[in-house]
Amino acid sequence: MNIVQTSIPDVLIVEPKVFGDDRGFFLESFNQHLWEEKTGLKKNFVQDNHSRSSKGVLRGIHYQLGKPQGKLVRVVSGAVFDVAVDLRRSSPTFGKWVGEILSAENKRQLWVPEGFGHGFVVISDSADFLYKTTDYYAPEFEQCIIWNDKDINITWPSDIEPRLSAKDEAGVSFVEAKVFD
Repeated sequence: MNIVQTSIPDVLIVEPKVFGDDRGFFLESFNQHLWEEKTGLKKNFVQDNHSRSSKGVLRGIHYQLGKPQGKLVRVVSGAVFDVAVDLRRSSPTFGKWVGEILSAENKRQLWVPEGFGHGFVVISDSADFLYKTTDYYAPEFEQCIIWNDKDINITWPSDIEPRLSAKDEAGVSFVEAKVFD
């Protein structure tokens, strides 16, 4: 496992060691001991999620207040542009974002810590998106910031026409959003 720093120090790119030949490949998608050794983070993952979306589907920017979730995300089919937004008011990177392409081909994972908003847009015909969370889904604490907020100013892929759920269309602006202390 290789850990790559991003422009926001708490958001990490995880590159698993891939063993492959003409028959296919093998990788260890998660190992608690290696995770702690390489990241220095002791996290207890309690839930695994899997979503499938078609091209242009944009999900986010989602987060939970009260029961914040850290997320270790990856794509096992297709490709997405994945985004983490720092929503910790006390952080020097408050309101900043990091974006990475995650794909079945590059096998990269992104660690999105507690206190961050998360979103992605599908850039392939479809994508299967998997993620581990450090806390359970709690809809009563769910929050959503609008994907195209002018203050956060995420540079989404310009060739994608976003397809949104009603929840994501109703996302609030960054200045209106409830955030972490």
